[in-house]
Amino acid sequence: MPADDLVRDHALSSCDLVRDHTIYSCVMGSRAFGLATEGSDTDRRGVFLAPTALFWRFEKPPTHLDGPADEQFSWELERFCALALRANPNILECLHSPHVEHVTETGRELLALREAFLSRRVHDTFTGYALGQRRKLDADLRVHGAPRWKHAMHLLRLLLSCRDLLRTGRLTIDVGDQREPLLAVKRGEVPWPEVEAWMDRLAAEAREAAPDSPLPAEPDRERISDFLFRVRRASALAA
Repeated sequence: MPADDLVRDHALSSCDLVRDHTIYSCVMGSRAFGLATEGSDTDRRGVFLAPTALFWRFEKPPTHLDGPADEQFSWELERFCALALRANPNILECLHSPHVEHVTETGRELLALREAFLSRRVHDTFTGYALGQRRKLDADLRVHGAPRWKHAMHLLRLLLSCRDLLRTGRLTIDVGDQREPLLAVKRGEVPWPEVEAWMDRLAAEAREAAPDSPLPAEPDRERISDFLFRVRRASALAA
C-alpha cells in the first residue's frame, strides 16, 4: 500500500498489520519450553513493523495487538525492543524460541541482535517476576489450601532459566532433562514444602551467579537504536 494511501486509510485494521507487516513470529508457552502435553494450547507471539507513514498521523499505530488468531499476540517492533532492553522475561524468551514460524530479512536482523538485549538486568526482572508469582501462589495456598500447580511449575522453569542464563550468558528456554520433574509439580505430585525449597534454592543460586555473570552490566542500546532507525528509514523510503 503506498504511503499516501496508508496515511489516508483510517480503516487499516489490526489484522492487516499482523498479516502484512509481521517480521517475526514463533510458538511460545509450553510447546517452546518442552513442557507440552496432550491438549496443550499453541501460543503464538510475533513482532510487526508498522509502516513509517502511519506514524505521520495524529493517531499512531498500536504498540501491541491481540489476534487475529486464538492465542496470538504481537508487538510493534519499537515496543518489543523497548521491553527487551528492560529485560522483560516474556520478550527475551520470544527471541530464543526453538519454533520459528515466520521470519523476514528484517526479522533475521532482529534475531541476530538477540544477544545485544541480554544483560545482568535479567536477575532483577526474572526474579522480580518470579517473586510476584510466588506471592500469588502463597495467597492461593492460604485461601484454597493448595497452590495452582501449573503456575508453580512455570515459576520454577523461569528460575531455572534465570540461573542458567546468569551462569552461562546464554538463554535456553527448553527445560531439557527437567521436563519430568517439572511436570510432576504440575500434576501436584510434589509436596508443597519440597516445591518451596526448590524455588528458594534456585533463587539463591541465581543471586550467587549474578555478580560474576559473563553477561554485560547493560544491554547494547546503541546497536538496537541503530537497527530501529535503519528499518524505520527503509520503510519510509520504500513507501
